[in-house]
Amino acid sequence: MANWTIDQMTQLQKYFIAILPPPDFLQQVHELKLKIREEFGVKYALKSPPHVTLRMPFLYNELKEEKLVGFLNSFAEDYSPFQLQVKGTDQFRRRVIFLDIHAGEDLFQMQKALRIFCKRNLHLKDELSDLSFHPHMTVAFRDVKKHQFEAVLNRVQEQGLVANFWVKSFFLLKHENGVWLPKIEILLKK
Repeated sequence: MANWTIDQMTQLQKYFIAILPPPDFLQQVHELKLKIREEFGVKYALKSPPHVTLRMPFLYNELKEEKLVGFLNSFAEDYSPFQLQVKGTDQFRRRVIFLDIHAGEDLFQMQKALRIFCKRNLHLKDELSDLSFHPHMTVAFRDVKKHQFEAVLNRVQEQGLVANFWVKSFFLLKHENGVWLPKIEILLKK
């Protein structure tokens, strides 16, 4: 038997699971985040692409990433594409500014099933935000100062970004060099 160290057997890495909008709308939202950074110095939301979180960040053994992708592909076999609308702006507790997501039961059922699937198959604990799912697309958070919150919120509202699209997949994102990168696209297969 090989003489493996703990580090060689387990390399924990941060991942999360999310829906990414189509490239054209993704670019529009990214440009909005850039404007917010230029005007207000608010940049934390630029660490990830525009997305709708399905499963909050979690630690997983990077050496088993292929197995993780296999689990997610298996999960996706039971789900068909569905429609999603991005319309309106809202906020959480004057700390997070986001584009509002309007979706039917398909999104809520898939997120709930994914939460249960991750708990059973990946042994991940439920996060509070996974239990109280409120789909949204964050454009500013964490580094928004109290005195600039209203101005940033108004700027986002002025943009009036709206999109309607079919969700045909979700993504496994991985934290690398301080940013979240889409690593694998998982197609909805039903």
